[in-house]
Formats: sequence, C-alpha cells, structure tokens
Amino acid sequence: MSEALLIEEHGEGVMFMTLNRPASRNAINLDLVDALSAALADLNASPRWRSAVLTGAPPAFCAGLDLKDFSAPDAPRHKVTELVTSIPHCAKPLIAAVNGAAYTGGLEIVLSCDFTIASEEARFADTHARIGALSGSGMGSRLPRRVGGAWAKQMMFTSAPIDAQTALRIGLVNEIWPQERVVPRALELAEMIAAHDPELVGIVKAVVDRGMETTLGEAVAIEREALAERKRKGAMAWKA
Repeated sequence: MSEALLIEEHGEGVMFMTLNRPASRNAINLDLVDALSAALADLNASPRWRSAVLTGAPPAFCAGLDLKDFSAPDAPRHKVTELVTSIPHCAKPLIAAVNGAAYTGGLEIVLSCDFTIASEEARFADTHARIGALSGSGMGSRLPRRVGGAWAKQMMFTSAPIDAQTALRIGLVNEIWPQERVVPRALELAEMIAAHDPELVGIVKAVVDRGMETTLGEAVAIEREALAERKRKGAMAWKA
C-alpha cells in the first residue's frame, strides 16, 4: 500500500495506524504530518473508534523529522509541534507499539501516547543536542515526568540511545515483547479497552491526564469532581 499512513480497523472499535515510510525509517515529513493529523481527528470525532494503536513499518517506529522538509530556517516545524502536542489531548486511548528506533520526534510521539509496548529491538533517543536544536513539542517536560529528571537529563544531554530493557526499567515503556508479538500485544490491550464503556474510559483518561499536570492535592480534587459528576448522571454501575 502506498498511503503515507495506513489506517485499519482491528476488532470492534480499534483504529490501527502504521507510519509507512520505511525507506526513511518513518521520518516525519509534511505528508505524514497531514495524514496523522487527519487520522487523529477521525479518532477523536467518530464514535466508531474506542481505542487506537500506532506503530511504524519495519525496521523503525519513527526516526524523527525528515530534514529534507524541516531543516530550512523557515520550514513549517510548527506543524509538527501542533501535531505532537495534540496527541495527549486525544479523547480515546492511544497505545504506541514501538518495533525499532524511536528517536527525537519519534520519541516525542511515544511520550505523547498513553503508554507504550516495545520490542526487544526498540531503541529510544533524544538527539536535539547533537543537531543543535531545542524541542518545542514537550520533550523537556514530558520526558522527565515519565522517567525522572536524572534519566531525562542523561538522554537529553548525551543524545545517546537507550535499549528496551533500560526503557522498561526507568518507566518509559510498559512491556517488552519479541518483535513479532509487539503489535499483537498492543492490539490485544486496545481491544480490552474498547470492550469497556467509552464514556467511562474517557473520564478515567481525563482524570489521570489532568492529575499528572498538577499537584497531588489538586489531582485528588479532580478525581472527586469526576466521581461526583458521574454520580449526578446516575451512571455508576458496579458489576459483580
């Protein structure tokens, strides 16, 4: 298939997206920005979708920005920033299935997803320092929140990649699987999510996301507010 972004339905309500520029290690160009933005808009808007998985065509997940499109001083890098910073605000859970390198912009996409399943061959790096650039898409805020300040500094200062086992140990990824099991495992989890009440899942996602952006006391208040609203709607249904 020649589309820049493949969109398939896997099971009921699961959107499956594949970054499909394997010859460029799925580097983000303008066409891919537009395709992924359109797919995420559909994910948000359509009740058909309840969860999603994002992966990359082998051999990589995403090598970052395609410098042929974005190296010029007047290049529209703001489009990438808008895309990456929109992902955490997606109303439906989005799982990253990382089957290879996730570098710089690719790592920012991983950090913007709800959680990550990785292959044993996955590698993660932030190379902004190496290329003399600064991130505008949340690397300096999301990475330390995910892995802690010390590991974020090591990755950002050195530009050196970390392997899948290290990524698991520091909390960057949730699970590691053999290469051939990464996408099936991510889809399995997405199907579990899609089987639940989508409104309730959306509330839980919003509670966690908002709580992560604030203090513990404010996070508890957000959770209580969501519970009170759920009760007001009469939608609490405990299942035996």
